[in-house]
Amino acid sequence: MGHEPEVTGGTGGGRRRALVDGMNLIGSRPDRWWNDRDGAVHRLVGELDRFAAATGEDVTVVFDRRPPDLEPGRHGAVEVAFASRRGRDAADHEIVAMVAADPEPAGFLVVTSDRRLAERVRDLGALVEPSSRFRRRIDQTLATDPYR
Repeated sequence: MGHEPEVTGGTGGGRRRALVDGMNLIGSRPDRWWNDRDGAVHRLVGELDRFAAATGEDVTVVFDRRPPDLEPGRHGAVEVAFASRRGRDAADHEIVAMVAADPEPAGFLVVTSDRRLAERVRDLGALVEPSSRFRRRIDQTLATDPYR
């Protein structure tokens, strides 16, 4: 997958906090999600909840827009956030702002295959993991999770 950013950046250290570019992760699997974007958002939140519960990872997912029936905040083991502004790359800007505002930006693992977003957060000290690689980790974890 040479077209994706590698897992790079960061300075090592303690436990990473996954900060997920939600629509980018949804788009990493061509399962006709575009026919029901709100349903795809709900499915991903459910998958990330089960993944975070099974692994103990600290996961926050950020979406460009909020479906009418999904509130921001904690949903089981996953934190759900929505971009505070509208428009193209709104979640990207929100993710960059979250990383920049944190006193320990190197503690973030930003999940995206968006090269520009990866570059921006890596420059702030965060680690980046391509969406397809994170998707494989989710799928492997959920395949062995007895509570799925």
